[in-house]
Amino acid sequence: MPSPPDAVVETATLEAAVLDTATLDTASVAEPVLQTSVLVTPDSGAAADDPAAIPRSARRPIPHDPDLYEPASPVDATPTGTLSAERLAAKALEARLLGGERKLRRREVAAGAGLSLLSARKLWRALGFPNLGDEDVAFTERDQAALSTVVDQVRSGKLTEEAAISVTRAIGQMTDRMVVWQIEALVEDMVHRQGVSDAVARKRLVNQLPSLVDALEEMLVYSWRRQLNAGVQRLAVRAEAGLQASEEGREGDEDDAPLPLARAVGFADLVSYTSLSRRMNEKTLAQLVQRFENKCAEIISVGGGRLVKTVGDEVLYIAETPAAGAEISLALSQAFTEDEILPEARVAMVWGRILSRLGDIYGPTVNLAARLTALADPGAVLVDSMTAAALEHDERFVLVPQKAEEVRGFGEIHPVLLQRGSGRGLVLD
Repeated sequence: MPSPPDAVVETATLEAAVLDTATLDTASVAEPVLQTSVLVTPDSGAAADDPAAIPRSARRPIPHDPDLYEPASPVDATPTGTLSAERLAAKALEARLLGGERKLRRREVAAGAGLSLLSARKLWRALGFPNLGDEDVAFTERDQAALSTVVDQVRSGKLTEEAAISVTRAIGQMTDRMVVWQIEALVEDMVHRQGVSDAVARKRLVNQLPSLVDALEEMLVYSWRRQLNAGVQRLAVRAEAGLQASEEGREGDEDDAPLPLARAVGFADLVSYTSLSRRMNEKTLAQLVQRFENKCAEIISVGGGRLVKTVGDEVLYIAETPAAGAEISLALSQAFTEDEILPEARVAMVWGRILSRLGDIYGPTVNLAARLTALADPGAVLVDSMTAAALEHDERFVLVPQKAEEVRGFGEIHPVLLQRGSGRGLVLD
């Protein structure tokens, strides 16, 4: 039986995705496809991930999110059509944000950047973009330039493919959350100031956003540079101090010993949040959540820590020393106890080693801090015995041992109540 013919397919890696004009099929110039000399048999699954390899008759409609890449609608393509004022404003804003009119298909963008469609789709997925069909005119020249920027870092050896995709995913996820947050904040402000409904505010925002775009972009870049500098300082300037502090209260045989970073990990959890939220209307609940997040962000920032994330009624934060973590934890507990609107909070903090990945933190230290939070009384701060050992000679803190507790995944632990000793603690302006 004759062997099946070889089929030329797109490469699945960025490193091997350099555009080779000699391998382009001249019969498909209108729809360029990047190819390499990698050979597989037709029944191989190597090309099955690419919709272009599926017969058009067998393809299913590809869903897409109109908020990101929406192909031009028939109404927009009709020269004699009349667009509403809102739609005209949205189209003008889109052209400004995307850097021009949508003129390119996905294969054209990939080929222009000199890589395979499969590799381009990896990066688009990392950014959070939806799938698009081959015929969708959804991209601009700026999309092609952005793709080339990332690919150039890989080709020059500055980043591996894995690192490039991870960094790209971080940008996509963070900016997605940021944009949603900003839009909701602006809509809410318009509802309150102008006395309009939520739906009306969202329509009006399209007309007001053009005057804010430059300022928002400038603040984004400014904040990113400041945050990156702070990260560099943590990496370099404080590296030696961090290594010395990492041994405080530790014997070296702890479960988290193999993990690379020594940090104080804390949780603050609002008491009775679930029952409160059930009795609140949308406006009151939004105000409570914002007040909670704002207060946490302020205190953690002043204390020199970093707010890792908020999940509903709970905030996760880290600090570089046991003392800094203790100061932040006590300040959070006091702030919620004294707040006239927010309920009290249960707070716990553990000094240990963690793994930091994907903007989050992992390891036994994080899990233990979460378990201790559930054991804490409202308005109290708990630490474990190892953290207490790291703080016991610091006059700013009073440590009161509590009864032993059996904790899932950790066995018997010895919680210690953390209280204010001498000194003023964190001072908020």
